[in-house]
Amino acid sequence: MSRPTPPTATLDDTISVQFANGETLSARVIASEPSADLALIQLERAPMKAAIAALGDSDAVQVGDEVLVVGAPLGMSRTISVGHISGRRAEHKLHGGFAGFELLQTDASINPGNSSGPMIDMAGNVVGVVSHIFGEAGAGGLGFVATSNMAKSLLLSGKAVWSGMEGYMLEGDFARVFQLPQDRGVLVQRIAEGPPSAKIGLRAGDRKARIEDEEFLVGGDVILEVHGISFADADARARLGELLEALPPGTSLSIFVLRGGRKLELQWTPPSVDAPVKAVTDRDEIFV
Repeated sequence: MSRPTPPTATLDDTISVQFANGETLSARVIASEPSADLALIQLERAPMKAAIAALGDSDAVQVGDEVLVVGAPLGMSRTISVGHISGRRAEHKLHGGFAGFELLQTDASINPGNSSGPMIDMAGNVVGVVSHIFGEAGAGGLGFVATSNMAKSLLLSGKAVWSGMEGYMLEGDFARVFQLPQDRGVLVQRIAEGPPSAKIGLRAGDRKARIEDEEFLVGGDVILEVHGISFADADARARLGELLEALPPGTSLSIFVLRGGRKLELQWTPPSVDAPVKAVTDRDEIFV
């Protein structure tokens, strides 16, 4: 089943939040990371009667831990499903400002309407945000949850910078298969419609390929270096994140890519705020 394109939260969106006691408050988006299916919203004021759920440490979660998922599956509000952590998945896929992608897999029942609901551990801490399902919804599908630590890193740590690009980290045997001139590089997968990636001149992949158990798009550029930071370095993503957070607005960055066996230089000026764009995707997923 093809997944529908998930809506992109922008700074101009109008949002209403309804609480269990029936109180409804307006809210606004203050940060978003569309490629990770995450957004941070701010209420117009504190609700009259509401308990605050603490944001937990998802790194401490272990496979087999019991968890609760709260949401509104199929429009039925404030329901709870119980399950366990089935696995952790740190993917080669990159998003946003080249940040890593980490998910928790759960056997707790997840259906359309659960998206953005919290996953809670037995101590009452939020350790994840429901993202999507692979396969059929409910017991027949695999439920995946964005980790709380990834959400904190993307939305609460510094300013959110979104490149509009989805990438795949090539390293080890994959780097040798693609004949990279260095140990690591980012293979461009998809580019959102509109700025900012369209203005960089990056080329996205256009053909599906599978190597071992990994499926991705080939034919696109491979990013080797951003503003002097080579992806061959093990700490490249952390250094790049620090660079983007400290970057003065309007500063242009040089990007070196491998295209058709040739090394080219491109220019990128990161946006100071999230730009409304339409994500491009074609994988078999159900977004809830």
